[in-house]
Amino acid sequence: MNSFKFNTKPKVKSNLDPNFNPAILAHLNFEKSVLKTNQYNQVEIGIKRAEDDISVHKTILFSDDHIDASQNEFFIERLIKALLWTKGGYQILIKGPESIKSFLKKTYTKDGLRSFDVLFMERIYEKPFEVVSLKDDEVLEEKEVAKSVGRHLDGCRIGFDAGGSDRKVSAVVNGETIFSEEVIWHPKTNSDPFYHIEGIKDSMLRAASKMPRVDGIGVSSAGVFVNNQAMVASLFRQVPDDLYAKHIKNIYIDIAKEMGDIPIEVANDGDVTALAGAMSLDDNKVLGIAMGTSQAAGYVDHKGHITGWLNELAFVSVDYHLDAEVDEWSGDFGVGVSYFSQDAAIKLAPKANISFEEGLSPADKLKVIQNLADQDHQGALDIFKTIGIYLGYGLGYYQLFYPMKHVLILGRVTSGIGGELIIKWAKEVLKEEFKDLYQIINLQLPDEKSRRVGQSIAAASLPNIDMKEEHI
Repeated sequence: MNSFKFNTKPKVKSNLDPNFNPAILAHLNFEKSVLKTNQYNQVEIGIKRAEDDISVHKTILFSDDHIDASQNEFFIERLIKALLWTKGGYQILIKGPESIKSFLKKTYTKDGLRSFDVLFMERIYEKPFEVVSLKDDEVLEEKEVAKSVGRHLDGCRIGFDAGGSDRKVSAVVNGETIFSEEVIWHPKTNSDPFYHIEGIKDSMLRAASKMPRVDGIGVSSAGVFVNNQAMVASLFRQVPDDLYAKHIKNIYIDIAKEMGDIPIEVANDGDVTALAGAMSLDDNKVLGIAMGTSQAAGYVDHKGHITGWLNELAFVSVDYHLDAEVDEWSGDFGVGVSYFSQDAAIKLAPKANISFEEGLSPADKLKVIQNLADQDHQGALDIFKTIGIYLGYGLGYYQLFYPMKHVLILGRVTSGIGGELIIKWAKEVLKEEFKDLYQIINLQLPDEKSRRVGQSIAAASLPNIDMKEEHI
């Protein structure tokens, strides 16, 4: 397919990316066009994480004999891609036309178009991935499981945040932060598991040295964690599989045991972003997005719980232009990591007439752009304006999956004037394109200190500690 027929040009445009085709506009245009036809197919999609943990989404497609029926495959593939990476699961349950069931079964195989997704999900859930066809009379029931963690501030706690460019740690005593520190490191390029182990341990021991004891450890870390195990994590992607299984899968559990069998709770850094927002706002329905070396996301639901969802928005497509940036890891185009991370700023730099010295790391390149923005360099300012436009349309798309009341944006990309521009232009998009959403959500940045170390402080609140009487 050369292009998706239902792509729609945005009202708010960037001169740095004139080809940007927001996924949400194409999605809405497609469904609107389907509704105008006399006949169309009802489709139900289930994403299964466990026997009693299933998310359900409903949509519509052109009937098989409609002139635009050929567009169904692109639409359903992009939608299910988004559902899979927001919700997470090892099964796609599908009710709908046989043509679509057949297409999905070919697409989601180890040799198919979405082989990366299949292998990733199998590694996370440790089960074979499959597409399951359901009959029209079978009931597809949504069953959501959420987890109550965080907001615990009693005792002496370590909060650790593992980022792609630095690691942050805080020592928190009865809700008061008495020590915070950032250390530069380079986990994404290091294949030695002991580099990671010793770096994490060093930060935690430094925090521990500031307190009379350690009652619990909370960890915010990029990656997917199940029962505190690192199932998949981009931070450790260079570590060979055999060493990963031996040293990295239980890295945080093992360090906590070595430090005295201390209670530990590990959460994805996006979830901790959302938790930090919910704690500071004293409210729920919070979507947190961290723009750093990648895009991390997390969500606190209407009950104040962290869901069992995957929330890997880095792999959710926000741009339907077929010539959009291709992510080197997943091999897919137009996905969030290329729009909401330091990679987004760097990819736009040439169009903004910004060049870099040889040998600079991605983090250093971002600093160059940020310094230029502070000096009112128009190209640098346009980069953050563009990311803000991306964000506005991205939030329009994310609302399909997340009931939102607050959106908290943080991460190193949002430091300085760049963060203010991102928020400004995201709000402009919401006002022009999604007026209802503009009225509902509170989109904001935390203050500068919270942006830099807030993750580790919120992480400290993760474990629910059974405090001994003498420690109270």
